[in-house]
Amino acid sequence: MAAAASSDTPSAPHTPVLLRPILEAVAPVEGVWLDGTFGAGGYTRGFLDAGADKVIAVDRDPLAFEMAAEWAGEYGDRLVMQRGVFSKMDGYASDLDGVVLDLGVSSMQLDLAERGFSFMRDGPLDMRMSQDGPSAADIVNEADEEVIANILFQFGEERASRRIAAAIVRARNEAPIVSTLKLAKLVEGCLPRAKPGQSHPATRSFQGLRIAVNNEYGELFQGLMAAERALKPGGQLAVVTFHSVEDRMVKRFLTARSGGGGNANRFAPEMAQDAPQFTVKKRKAIGPDAQELEENPRSRSAKLRVAIRTDAPSGAVDAKSIGMPMVKGF
Repeated sequence: MAAAASSDTPSAPHTPVLLRPILEAVAPVEGVWLDGTFGAGGYTRGFLDAGADKVIAVDRDPLAFEMAAEWAGEYGDRLVMQRGVFSKMDGYASDLDGVVLDLGVSSMQLDLAERGFSFMRDGPLDMRMSQDGPSAADIVNEADEEVIANILFQFGEERASRRIAAAIVRARNEAPIVSTLKLAKLVEGCLPRAKPGQSHPATRSFQGLRIAVNNEYGELFQGLMAAERALKPGGQLAVVTFHSVEDRMVKRFLTARSGGGGNANRFAPEMAQDAPQFTVKKRKAIGPDAQELEENPRSRSAKLRVAIRTDAPSGAVDAKSIGMPMVKGF
């Protein structure tokens, strides 16, 4: 999702990450596009202004559409707002000219303490993008210690996951953990004090919980296959990732679907492969240039990958084959 203005200044401009490189990579922008991570609308507006005939804007967070109400009318019926998840995009549209996904967390969510995403603001331990279903507090207070540890390790890449999970269970036996700052302080107590310039000690734990609450890796896995089904031949898929696990999943998916999967065993007879479903535009991911880094430091870890849909029939891939992390029992 594109970065949004803070909750204190809802009408302030936001800065969508890598928008300029995306528009250059997919030019000319035309036809019908689907923005699967609408957020504050940065990509949607960028594509409409660049010449798209229509953009179908998808988001699971109802707040995204409430915030867009003040400007959506400028585009008339060229903008279609669809509440839902991008893993079901082929149920919302077909024969698309393009799909764009920004997998970052919207700052409109981070900036609202009541949404419970941030360890920098005290609020209820929530983290639900859709504002429904089980929350982070439900996981922290009800899941088995092993499941919590595996969530923190597999989804948050937190090496002290078992120590933190044990501390969570001890603390919840005394009283439920229901606030962001209480969890953040608990995690801090399990780790060495952060050195200047290092990220907050709770960063990885909060990331792991957020990914679990919103099934982010499952959504990405299903969303990539849904994009394959929804795009017409010649349609383009542009995906912006913000950390290594997401980028690995996208890269491996596109590699496999462009005929570059190869054999698992190099000594085995070569297997016949189906016609590729995508052609990758550039083998190497596109990152921010110096201008964007100066204008938007949030873009530092962003990577863009773009591919073109072929006319080969769509299919399915195995989640493990593209490196999707999984947590047993969750």
